[in-house]
Amino acid sequence: MALLRAAIGFLSLLPILSLSLVASVASIALVAMAGGARAQEDAFPNLIPARKQFGFVLKAAPMKPRAIGFYTRGCLAGAEEMPATGDAWQVMRPSRNRAWGHPTLIRYLKWLAREAKAKDGWPGLLIGDLAQPRGGPMLSGHRSHQVGLDADVWLTPMPPRVLTRKERETISATSMLASATRVNRKVWTPAHVRLLKRAVSRPEVERIFVHPAIKKALCEAAGPDKHWLAKIRPFWGHYYHFHVRLRCPPGVAGCRAQAAPPTEPRCDKELAHWFKLLTRKPKAAKKKKKKRKPRPPLTLAGLPKRCAQVLGYDKPPLLRQVAPRGNDIALPIRRPPHS
Repeated sequence: MALLRAAIGFLSLLPILSLSLVASVASIALVAMAGGARAQEDAFPNLIPARKQFGFVLKAAPMKPRAIGFYTRGCLAGAEEMPATGDAWQVMRPSRNRAWGHPTLIRYLKWLAREAKAKDGWPGLLIGDLAQPRGGPMLSGHRSHQVGLDADVWLTPMPPRVLTRKERETISATSMLASATRVNRKVWTPAHVRLLKRAVSRPEVERIFVHPAIKKALCEAAGPDKHWLAKIRPFWGHYYHFHVRLRCPPGVAGCRAQAAPPTEPRCDKELAHWFKLLTRKPKAAKKKKKKRKPRPPLTLAGLPKRCAQVLGYDKPPLLRQVAPRGNDIALPIRRPPHS
């Protein structure tokens, strides 16, 4: 009956939960009524997809800052929110509530915004998605951005005024591409090169993801000094923003590092391989195969154990804070998982 009581507790939040989450909880309650005598109360959170649990939380976990797990499978304790407007930045898409990060990430973004404005001729940063208030899998879009050490920064320069909330929700970022293999020189400028060189210069930066055509443009602009390009990594998408990934902060137990990036710039063979992939002709349609059974959704059981504590499962369910359905906004561009 413990499972049933927990489910009923969640159902009391009906006015502010999405219909999909309510349906999930209702089905769990029925299972408990049908024969859940052996169910444990701690099994309840593992029956709801983790993205629905993390995606509806409004506030950060009041805990010591900690990035927990891996970039694509983890959570975030003690997150700090990036201020919506600063002297050299503005946060875009505020309704997503994804402007949270480990304090190390917030400090880095403020530093980059101010340095680029003062020294590189960049008018200011338009900042996209960081992480949710407690990290974890998102309702839509990214597979990474789960531990508060990832940030998307638009390649569109910040306008010389404070944008309205409506503008921050509706303005589109500018694509830097003229084709799959080259940038558009009408929008790509030397200031973009200076910005990315500045962004990758800090030792806490693990790598930065950009579109292969942008990496090519950086290689061409760098001249003989190409050492800084080693941590600029080509990847699918990333043609209207760049994705900064920081290293696990020193001394943070439970944060799993990614394999180190290459030490050489890789401006030749690697880019040629990417362009071959980007320009290949689509394969002819094959006979329809039987549909594979979809993978079960990731639950708390698939995340580090500390993530249950981050969500507050050491407290009664009714004390947890959840966001309204308006926070569930689909992203317009597919983002494949980062390697």
